[in-house]
Amino acid sequence: MPGKKHGPGVKNPDTYEALRDKGMPKSRAARISNAQAKKQKSKKS
Repeated sequence: MPGKKHGPGVKNPDTYEALRDKGMPKSRAARISNAQAKKQKSKKS
């Protein structure tokens, strides 16, 4: 996957990349994107 800027633990890479582009630290962007992915997953179930 060319252009991949995150590790395997990021569950929502689009959100992560958008937050990183805005200047957010990696750890915080990962936490927010993973929380969002978890929230979206719980809505589907």
